[in-house]
Amino acid sequence: MFDTIKLIKDKDPAADSLVCILLFYSGLHAICLHKLAHFFYKRHLKFIAKLISAFSKFLTNIEIHPAAVIGKRFFIDHGTGVVIGETAIVGDDVTIYQGVTLGGTGKQSGKRHPTIGNNVVIGAGAKILGSFNVGNNVNIGANSVVLSDVPDNSTVVGIPGRIVKINGEKVEETICNLDHMHLPDPIKDELEELKKRINQLNHILKCEACIKRGSIDE
Repeated sequence: MFDTIKLIKDKDPAADSLVCILLFYSGLHAICLHKLAHFFYKRHLKFIAKLISAFSKFLTNIEIHPAAVIGKRFFIDHGTGVVIGETAIVGDDVTIYQGVTLGGTGKQSGKRHPTIGNNVVIGAGAKILGSFNVGNNVNIGANSVVLSDVPDNSTVVGIPGRIVKINGEKVEETICNLDHMHLPDPIKDELEELKKRINQLNHILKCEACIKRGSIDE
């Protein structure tokens, strides 16, 4: 807990005092209550664990299943709407923002939620869904939807999530700067291609008409 408080103080410029952090940071409250719920869950006192988890959700609007495994220095910034599923595993030094979901897909049993490595940052609104691994030192962009393994030292953006950087090197050309005025428009591209094809066909028809008129004049 003290590591998390120090981390919040270091990372968040709005955290101007220890009292402020202890009283007003819902992410810290959720983490502390999860540790308590997880303690009871591991001792097969699942009803008590789920009761604590439900109270935490009511208090913080952050839902962490008591069975989820959370590493050291876990930081939930803002926190509203965060959901972490039953079989999720989160490594050390992970930061997530509001609206993030570490969820499952379907009703399969066993491991069905993601495993997050160390030193990972997950942007606001991102959804990481399924049983796969997100490596160490990974950045996941806001509102991304990640559905498969992510290697170490990479950056992921988009829906579905695309790896755009590995070890600081660009993997592909993409827009990842939230420039909403210049987003790709596949429908417009298709229409432009169709327009180009129609112009080509019109040109061919005009040529054929000219040839026919020439034949008639002769």
